[in-house]
Amino acid sequence: MKIKTGDKLPSSELFYLDENNDVKKFDILNLCKNNKTIILGMPGAFTKTCSALHLPGYIKNYELASQQGISKIVCIAVNDPNVMKAWGENQNAGNKIIMAGDPFLKFTKAIGAEIDKSSKGLGIRSNRYTMLVENEVVKKVEVEKDTATCEVSAAENFLKSI
Repeated sequence: MKIKTGDKLPSSELFYLDENNDVKKFDILNLCKNNKTIILGMPGAFTKTCSALHLPGYIKNYELASQQGISKIVCIAVNDPNVMKAWGENQNAGNKIIMAGDPFLKFTKAIGAEIDKSSKGLGIRSNRYTMLVENEVVKKVEVEKDTATCEVSAAENFLKSI
């Protein structure tokens, strides 16, 4: 992953579905202005480790994150916004997590998180990571060596370290 602590987050559009199921887009850089945001990078919606550990951990620990001054948590996967909304509903993310799609890998490639999972039938995806961004600047980033694991990026471990 090329982005590192101290780097400014790149400007990049992400997509989501609003309450009327209309596709909307936002710039991740603008979302991270004047606040503390956690960004969760995941290989894909509904995948095993993402659905069993990574996303549920941040939903469960939402209050702890809020107590630490985190104002937004964004889950980004290389999926379209329809899939991201359905996954958020399936996981009961509610208003705790912004479920954002990066279907064209623009953000994922801009931070150097793309990984080839073609051998598993997934194509190019995102590596698994958790990033703390404060006022547009990366304060901490933890990247898993293997997308099948969720240890350094897990909510329990990441939130203890910030």
